[in-house]
Amino acid sequence: MATGPRNPVWRPAAGARFFCTVGRGLEPFLMREVRARLEATEVEYILGKVFFTTCSDLNMLKKLKSAERLFLLIKKEFPFNVSSVSKGKIFSDVQRLINDDPESWLNVISIWKNLLELDARKEKLSQRDANPQKIKMGKNDTIIGKKLKTEQMQETEENRECQLEKQTEETLEQGDSLAKREKFQEEEFPNDVAKAADTCNGNNLTFRVSCRCSGAIAKTFSAQEIGRIVGITLMKQFGWKADLRNPNLEIFIHLSDIYSVVGIPVFRVPLASRAYIRTTGLRSTIAWAMASVAEIKAGMFVLDPMCGFGTILLEAAKEWPDVYYVGTDVSASQLLGACDNLTAAGLKDKIELLKVSVIELPLPSESVDVIISDIPFGKKFKLGKNIGSILQEMERVLHVGGSIVLLLSEAHHRHLKGCKASSIPVNSKGSHTDELEIDKCLTPEENTGISKIVSSSLEPSKQECLDKMPPFGSLVPVECYKVSLGKTDAFIYKYKKSHASGL
Repeated sequence: MATGPRNPVWRPAAGARFFCTVGRGLEPFLMREVRARLEATEVEYILGKVFFTTCSDLNMLKKLKSAERLFLLIKKEFPFNVSSVSKGKIFSDVQRLINDDPESWLNVISIWKNLLELDARKEKLSQRDANPQKIKMGKNDTIIGKKLKTEQMQETEENRECQLEKQTEETLEQGDSLAKREKFQEEEFPNDVAKAADTCNGNNLTFRVSCRCSGAIAKTFSAQEIGRIVGITLMKQFGWKADLRNPNLEIFIHLSDIYSVVGIPVFRVPLASRAYIRTTGLRSTIAWAMASVAEIKAGMFVLDPMCGFGTILLEAAKEWPDVYYVGTDVSASQLLGACDNLTAAGLKDKIELLKVSVIELPLPSESVDVIISDIPFGKKFKLGKNIGSILQEMERVLHVGGSIVLLLSEAHHRHLKGCKASSIPVNSKGSHTDELEIDKCLTPEENTGISKIVSSSLEPSKQECLDKMPPFGSLVPVECYKVSLGKTDAFIYKYKKSHASGL
């Protein structure tokens, strides 16, 4: 993943402290992404959140793909002890989040204001650059039209001269109008920026509080109670005005058994809501995470043999455009949705769609570099033991050294773990082919909220994801990530093809 071009723009001197909310199990993906894309430092995480420091501007921050929402960090502290204290003591502790260090609040507000002003300034400049060209085109069209009209009119020389004179006067008037408009924009632009700065300062700032409580504190206090205390304290401390409908600023606070976090949402729309996806299928953050571990490189042939609405291919093509992508599915309605998404994303010429079965792919053996697929599951899709034949066909078309990245349900995971030893090929020494084992499995610790990178041989009974998955034919599992899909969990498995399958 390459870092994007950076223009000489305003950035906080020492970098600003941010955090992102992230789906459970995707924390390692986001940590890698902020380091690579934003050159972030001081990267750390707790369950469901990643914290980092960066000097990147809004244009770069908008490019994060594995995050749900982005916040400027105001406070990150230890959790409140609610076991043996009164409500009044907790309310006092909540007030201290604001009153003990108001300077840190004002510093973050200043960074937030500068980021927004910079973004507004760029938008104004782009509009100003576009306007003169539009006016000039309109002026030329008017002149050409009048010249044609003059030629068509077979009048006397005197009338023709009058017409030309009139044209010249109008052209000069348009030029004067253009000059006045440019001058007006130049004068008004600093005023607009100054007006934005005034709005974000002092008593003119309006706000609302979004509060979330989980764990022990949620059993004692409601989010509304905590939000009300925070709101009143902010009004008293800074003189801000509450506005629940259209505030300048939103304050986000999350109190749990692990931490107390306060921040400001940088964007109103979540990063996970992709503007280029018209029909949603697999969550975009999961799709991007799968593509990110597939080792996609320019010139490769990437296949999704059960593409559905094409979310995985869309995310991959947006990030790695110089690749040949093919999506197949047996369902015409799914392919129709995928086609709509490709059109909306402007990628119809980048991704080819075919209506074929995953177990009868019209591709030569060992012709594909990377396969990425969300294996369907749930009541609507009952693959059962067919997953074996699906993997066999994928194994056939994948070349040696290629990668397969699959999203597997817990039922699929159990079925593949139960594959008989006879399905595992043997090497020249007569032992099972197990040179490549599960390289790493990243799972969040439930008690501490801190993830670990662990070997597949350590404590296999603690987490199902830690259990060693046997090779499937020539496909050897090398990475495993347990991720949350909301109401259920799933596994991102990466396989490498170790040798020719002989199929």
